[in-house]
Amino acid sequence: MIKKTLSLLALLAVLIGSSSIYWFYQQINQPLALQETTLLKVSPGRSFISLLQQLEQQQIIRSALPMRIWLRLNPEQAPIRAGEYRLETPLTLRQLHQRMQAGDVVTYRVTLLEGWTFREFRHALANTPKLEQTTADWSDAQIMEAVGMPDQAAEGWFFPDTYTYHKGMKDLDLLRLANRRMRELLDDVWQSRQSDLPYKNAYEALIMASIVERETGAPHERHDIAGVFVRRLQKGMRLQTDPTVIYGMGERYQGRITRRDLREPTPWNTYTIHGLPPTPIAMPGEAALRASVTPAKGETLYFVARGDGTHQFSRTLQEHNAAVREFQLNRSENYRSWPAAAPQDTDDE
Repeated sequence: MIKKTLSLLALLAVLIGSSSIYWFYQQINQPLALQETTLLKVSPGRSFISLLQQLEQQQIIRSALPMRIWLRLNPEQAPIRAGEYRLETPLTLRQLHQRMQAGDVVTYRVTLLEGWTFREFRHALANTPKLEQTTADWSDAQIMEAVGMPDQAAEGWFFPDTYTYHKGMKDLDLLRLANRRMRELLDDVWQSRQSDLPYKNAYEALIMASIVERETGAPHERHDIAGVFVRRLQKGMRLQTDPTVIYGMGERYQGRITRRDLREPTPWNTYTIHGLPPTPIAMPGEAALRASVTPAKGETLYFVARGDGTHQFSRTLQEHNAAVREFQLNRSENYRSWPAAAPQDTDDE
C-alpha cells in the first residue's frame, strides 16, 4: 500500500513537473499580442528584462515572469543590441529576444544617383529619415578630413549606389562607406586601364569618368564618348563639353547655357581651358569609370545629341556641323538629351 502511494506520488510529481515545464516553455514562446505591425525602439544599455515589463504593461505579453526566470538561469543570453525592431505577427517572445540578440534591426535604404554632385549627395543625406545628422554644418573640407583624405576636393570621391542603414547610423557613416567603395573601385579600374591613355594618374581617370557620366545616359555610348574625349586630349584639342560649363556655373545654372556662358572662364570650362578640369564634376558610376580607362577605338572627334537620348558621332568638323544643323537647329517638340528613363537632364554639346 505504501509502495503504491509512493509510486502515485512520484507519478504525480512527474506529471506536475512535466506540466510546469510545458507551461514554462509555452510562456516564453508565447506569440506577441499585436493588433498591427509596430516598431519597438531599444535605447543603448537597455536590458531585455526591463523591456519585458514594458511589454507586459502594454499587454503585448501575458506574463514577464517565465522569461525573466529563463534569463536568470541563462545570463549569457541576456545581452541585446540597441535599435529599432519590427514587431509583427506571428512573432513569439523568444523569437523577439533572438532578434534583439542578433541585432536584426529595421533597415532603410537611400539611393545616391550616378551623376549627382557632392552637393546633391549631401542634400539627399540631409533629408534622409532616421539617419543621424552630424555633418550639417561641416564644410566639404571637414568631411574629406574625416574620411581620411585631407586637402582633396570632395567631388567625385563618393560612389553612387543604394545604401542600407538603420536608425542610429550617422550621415558620416554612409559617406565613409561611399568614399571607401569609390577608392577601392577606382584602384581596381586603374589596374585594368589601357596602356596608351593620356592620364597622369588614376585621379585624372576619375575626372574623365565624371564627364562621361554627365554626357550620356545611354549605357552603350559611354565607351564611345570616352573615346572622343581621349582622342581630343591626345591631339591637344579642347574637350568643349557642356557639363563642365554647367558645373563651373554652379547655382547660377537654371537649365540652359548661352554662348556667353561658353566663353566665361572658370577652372572647369573646357571651352576655355586645355586638358581636363582640376576636379571631377560629378560622382561617376562603375560603368563610366571603366569606360574612361577602356575608351572605344576609332576616329570620331565630335558628337551631338540627337534628341532621343543618344548622340551622333562625327569624324570631321564638317560632318559635325551638318549633324548640329540636323539635330540641334530643328529640335522636335519631344527633344531630350537623356533617355526617357534617366533621372536627370542636361544640355549636351
